[in-house]
Parts: sequence; C-alpha cells; structure tokens
Amino acid sequence: MVNNAYRFLPIGIAAAVLAACGGGSGGSTDSSMPSTQTGNVSMLVSDASTEDWATIGVKVLSIALVPQGGGSNVMVYTAPAAAPMINLAQLDQLAEILGNTSVPVGTYTTAVLTVSANPGDVLLTVAANPQTGFAAAAGTTIPNDQIQVQHTQGASPNVTATVNVNLASPLVVTAGQNNSLELEFDLGHPAFVVGHVPPGAGNILWAVNFNGPVHHHPLHDLTRLVLRHLYGDVSAISSDNTSITVTKEFPMVPAVSPETAVTTTQSLQILADATNGTIFYDVDAKTHTVIKDFSSESSLTGKSVRIAARYQENGTLVATRIWASSQFNNVWLSPEGHVLHVDTSSNIVTVANESGKGVDLTIDANTQFFFREPQNPAVDSTPIATGTAFITNHNLVRGFKVHASVVDPLATPLVAQSIDIETAAYDGQISAPDTTGFTLTRLFRTAKDDYVYTLDYIADATANGMDANGNAIIGYKWWNFAYPTLLTSGTSAIAQFVSATDGSVDFGGTMGVVQSRGISFAAWNDPANPAGWAAATTMLTPSLLPLGFVANGLTNDAFTMTVIGGANAATVDIGATSGSATLVYQVDRTNGVVTISPIDVTTSGGIASLTAGLVAGVPVKVYGIPQADGTLKAYVLTYFTGQAPAQ
Repeated sequence: MVNNAYRFLPIGIAAAVLAACGGGSGGSTDSSMPSTQTGNVSMLVSDASTEDWATIGVKVLSIALVPQGGGSNVMVYTAPAAAPMINLAQLDQLAEILGNTSVPVGTYTTAVLTVSANPGDVLLTVAANPQTGFAAAAGTTIPNDQIQVQHTQGASPNVTATVNVNLASPLVVTAGQNNSLELEFDLGHPAFVVGHVPPGAGNILWAVNFNGPVHHHPLHDLTRLVLRHLYGDVSAISSDNTSITVTKEFPMVPAVSPETAVTTTQSLQILADATNGTIFYDVDAKTHTVIKDFSSESSLTGKSVRIAARYQENGTLVATRIWASSQFNNVWLSPEGHVLHVDTSSNIVTVANESGKGVDLTIDANTQFFFREPQNPAVDSTPIATGTAFITNHNLVRGFKVHASVVDPLATPLVAQSIDIETAAYDGQISAPDTTGFTLTRLFRTAKDDYVYTLDYIADATANGMDANGNAIIGYKWWNFAYPTLLTSGTSAIAQFVSATDGSVDFGGTMGVVQSRGISFAAWNDPANPAGWAAATTMLTPSLLPLGFVANGLTNDAFTMTVIGGANAATVDIGATSGSATLVYQVDRTNGVVTISPIDVTTSGGIASLTAGLVAGVPVKVYGIPQADGTLKAYVLTYFTGQAPAQ
C-alpha cells in the first residue's frame, strides 16, 4: 500500500436555495387555482486541495431532493446530453455553478446524486510534482482499465453510481426567504480513492468509491462563498446595460488544443458592480478598464467570457472581473491550479495545470495580486499587492489555489498580468500553539518548497461568517475534519484549539513522533497582521501514517499496531458511538478486483466483523488525531484482505 494513496480532497455539492416570491413553473392562468410556490435552487460543486492529482474528473449526471414524508423526488440538476466532466482538483474550497432551477416549497431530508461510471467517465491524472512515494509517475494519466468505480448499476454505456445523502437537518424551502444547503464529497477520505499496490509485479488498481465519503455540511453565509471562475458565451446585454446573460460553458477535460467549450443549456444573469466597478479585460486588445455597467461594451454579445463572480444576499451574481475574447481558447488559456513552486530569486511562480504540468509565470512590477473576499465587495475587486515584493517571505506558497491571467498568452516567457488567490491555505504539522498563534511546518518532495510559517489568529473582533443557527461568528474558529458540523468558535475557541493540538504518538525508530496536523485558511490584512496573513479558520486533519500491521487485536474498542519505520507499537482507539464512530472499511483485492466494504462498528455485528478481521499481522491504514495520552483516536481505519498491499 502506497504511503500517500489517500489525500484530503473534499468536494462539495452545494445547493443554495435563494429568495422566491411565489408563482413559478407550476402556476395556472386561472385565478381560481393557486399557483405552486417555488424557491430557486443554485446547484454548486466544491472541494479542497490535493497535491498528488492534477485531475480528478467526474461527470455529475443529476441531483435530486427527497421530500419529507414521501412523494416524488424533485430534480434540481440534470446534466446536458453531453455531460461535462468537472475537474474536482481545481475546486479547492471553491464552488462551481452547475445550474439553477425552481423547487416546490417544502421540506427535504435527502439528496440523491448520480454520477456516470462507464470506463473513461472518471479521469485521474497525476500532478506534476506529487508527494514522495506516490504510486504513479508525475503527469501520467491512469489507464481506464486500472480505475474501478465501486457500487455501480446498469450496463454500458449507461453505468452509473448513485449516492444517497441524509441531511444533517432538513432543508426547508420557503418562498420569499433565503435558504442554503451544502453537501460534500470528501475526496481525500481514505475510502474515496484507494490505490492498491500489489507486491512484486502487477498493476496498481485505483478504486473510486462514491458511497460513504459524502455528508451534509451546512452553508451558513452565501455571500462568503468563493466561486470558481465561470466560463460562458454572452447571449444578451440587458436593455438598461446593468447585466449580461451568459450561457454556461465548461472547458473540455482532459484539455485539448485549442481548448474547446462544452456548452450547456444553463443561462446565468451577471450584474456589473455598480458601486465598486468591475474590472473588464479585453483579451484580444490586451487592455483593461473598470466599468460600472455594460454601456461601453455593446460588442460583447457572442463573445466568450471568463468571470470572477460573487453572490449577493438576494442570490444575484455580480462580476468582480471579466475576461472577454472572440475565441474561447483565449479566455481559458491562463493557468488555473495550485501553486507548485515559488522562486524568489528569478521571480517565477509555477502553477500546476490540470494536465499534470507546471506553467511558469514571470512576476514583474505590474503583476497584480487579488485575494477573493466576496463578502467584502470593495476588497474583492482591489489588488492586495502589486509587483515582485509580494512573493517574498512566503506570502505565496506551494498549495495556494490561484487562477492567473497573462499579459500575452502567446508570449515567451509568460508574464502574469494578475494572480487571483482563491484560497490561501497553509498546512502541515502543528507546533508551538499558544494564545497568540501557532506554527505550521510543511515538507514537500521538492525541498525548496518547504516552509515553516507562523500564523497569528485573526483579531477577536473580526467577522468570520455564521454558525449553524445563523448567528454571526466573531474571531477565530476551527473544527475537526472528522466532525465538520461541530464548529468551535467564541471566546474559548483558541484555548480549546491549543488543548486539541498538544497530543502526539511515539512510534520510535525512524518514524518517530506523530504530531497534530491541520490546514489553516488565512485572511489578508486583518488587524492581527496588517499587510500579511492571519489564521481565520483551521481544520484539524488526520495524521498520515505509513502502512501498519496489527500487533494485538481489538479489545475494549482498542488495538495496537506497528508501522513501517517504527520501533514501538502504539494504541489506536476505535469509536463505536453512533454519530462519532470510527469509519471502518475492509479493502479486498481478489482476482484483480478491488472491493471496498464499509463496516458499521455501532452494531454488534460490525464489532464482531472488525474483531475477526483485526488479527495479528493484518495490514492496516489508520487516519487519526494524536491524543494527549499518547494514543491515536482513529477517524478512519482500513484493513486489507485478499492480496496484501506492498509494504
């Protein structure tokens, strides 16, 4: 089993149910018959970062909501006939708009998602510089016959996988009031993408499991949702010049040359920012201006556009920046992806694109840096820095998610016109947590990308979204990856964070001590650190352990294990309480087929199966949080049967 077969890659499918005023598609012209009240649902997709994959492509075919108390499912998204492939690796804490639809007023308790699962419908391309020990070579595309989608139904060419998601709390769609819903696929969940490396000769098989890693993650503040740049074709300019109508398009995945648009039937209205101004880039003329309406852009109809947009509280979309060209390839041909390298000696930033290659961008005195803050429109449309000084002192590091634009896409070298920082994420091993801040140490395959960065917490008075009850959060907040709905905020949040991150597990040998890890999403120019980054949110992530082996079996919900490179056995605690139980999976490889089977340890039968499976010497992978008593609290446990994975 490769050490880094699983990476943290959440993808979210979000439905933001926006304001409605009654009426709708079910209405009748007969005044004696009441019209069906509806709410508008905007379907969105999001995820978190990955270092190992350049492309994780999936085709979402449909999303439906299940009414409480019975009744027919309500379809809220249906893909066009040629379903676009969505690259989840580009959606690092971002949302991709899939479409809008009217939904009958009512209460919904379950979402049903269907993805296409024919050979070739799931695409995996390795990143340009994956972690040391990753099982596939950099930049390679995994052959279709080595990708096995789990729990499928139907026959080719109509093979699908369906995911039923019980909502943590019912979605109540009301007329004339904003509602929101977010569902997340945790792509880095250890049971989502499982790479099974056989000992000796034999193909590595990659099992993709859509059942299990999906949960409900409430979206409490639509205005803070960072949207991925959307692509489209302008079909009309409004008569008052305040907005444009765009037919949504997707780039082709995998990319082709020249890049070709995948057209949908989804129509979106985009407003210009009448208050702060929208930055408008004419890619063909290589000019940019600031507009507050579209009166000066009468030739825009029929052109391809790329738009950085944000939601307003009433559900309308406002453009922060627009790139326009007569050719789709011209608006697409600017690298989008995670920062791969930052070379301050040559002022070159390398961005990993979805083809598994790094694109070098020269930073010059005119390069503008933006940080997406949709909840602050004036900030969202204003550069936070200009020129080369910004990339010093780790203000831009490997792992940040960006969408860059270049002065001339045909020039050599490429010079960055602007770099949109969509997520500023520092991650790694947590050390020295105290009441003022903490340090994150991150080691990469390429040593020059390593960093040790100390983040202060944002100021106690800084607004930081809303909680599950719609109450405003002030100051720093954090949560455990295992329990995303249990947010810790308020006056005691920092003290609890310090307490939660002071544990470690000692395996001895070359493995040594395993400490707490996390991902911190930073805010720019907070009062806690003017002209710099401060930690707004931290998510504690399970520590990544190499392949281990059971030393002593399960007794009283605990077992001991050794790991490759370690000298000591450590204790692993299994949670069996419903709602907070360890997620357990049996991974079996027999006759060239990998099967992933969940084990419900909240039941006596599940505990019996796990007890029988965890005998001395059985290979295991454990993802957990180090505790103050030196044990590891398991979030996910995988044990292997059949052909054992390589060590």
